[in-house]
Amino acid sequence: YPLQSGLTDKTFGGTFLYHQEPNLVLAGLVIGLDYANPYINPYQEFQRWKAHPEIKEHFEGGTCISYGARVLNEGGLHSLPKLTFPGGALLGCSAGFLNSVKIKGSHTALKSGMVAAEAVFDALTEGDVEPVAETFEVNTEEEIKEVTAFEDGMKDSWVHEELYEVRNCHEAFKWGLLPGLAYTGIAAHVMKGREPWTLSHSGRDADSTGEAKNYQPISYPSPDGVLTFDLLTNLQRSGTYHDDDQPAHLRIKPDLMKVPESISMQIYAAPEQRFCPAGVYEYVDDETNGDKKLVINAQNCVHCKCCSIKMPSEYIDWTVPEGGGGPSYQVM
Repeated sequence: YPLQSGLTDKTFGGTFLYHQEPNLVLAGLVIGLDYANPYINPYQEFQRWKAHPEIKEHFEGGTCISYGARVLNEGGLHSLPKLTFPGGALLGCSAGFLNSVKIKGSHTALKSGMVAAEAVFDALTEGDVEPVAETFEVNTEEEIKEVTAFEDGMKDSWVHEELYEVRNCHEAFKWGLLPGLAYTGIAAHVMKGREPWTLSHSGRDADSTGEAKNYQPISYPSPDGVLTFDLLTNLQRSGTYHDDDQPAHLRIKPDLMKVPESISMQIYAAPEQRFCPAGVYEYVDDETNGDKKLVINAQNCVHCKCCSIKMPSEYIDWTVPEGGGGPSYQVM
């Protein structure tokens, strides 16, 4: 609840609630971006979840002090990219070492840092190059190394073993909630990844969105201003800020300029208006012709990166904003 209303629902996701000293409650909702219903609004689903009788009692008498959102790299073993490149490497959550079954990734991130440190140390000490820590100078003629031993080390570590055990769990939910739970329980606790098959994932999350004509719009309750809030009220609690005169960092790709009005709005009922957790994308009346046109409120962006993944045809080019703008999370 609230993402699944029946045992055969295929929307992947869930919620979490933690208590933290001295008097904090940390709560959130996670949804797989491969969901099909274009009318799903993750933010509104979270508000609806908070109003559940067994959940709202944890918030009674409290005050909402922070809000935020981000995309989780939870594809696991199937989604791990090449981990190294000349002069650098991808570690922790930037690579995607999150164990989605445990909803935990700090332990694997720490381990990836340890393996990377060992691999880099070996690479720097195997030659006769003097370290910068001793010379205090960067040798511009020194070859930029790619420490491929890091990726080999991760494959030989317990991180790979742990992710391999649950490699099929997310994909099993394509059969529905009950089959997914059953498969996950058997795979994670009985088979331990020894099943002789792999449920591979193909296709982009952007392409998993269904056409609006096959679904019904969802009516969500109005916010009460105490437990549930409208989006812009909560957005203020993220502390997000961008300079007013900086160029927009969210740009429509030149070859996809017609997608918002001709495809996203017409075929998918403009899902970016609902999946964006910051109200960045909205369609307003075009006074010149009476049609709808897309307005991008880039100043609202909390840098969750959802739009670069779920947008129809992936029509948004997400670029780095000027001046380090973005959210300013204090307790998250």
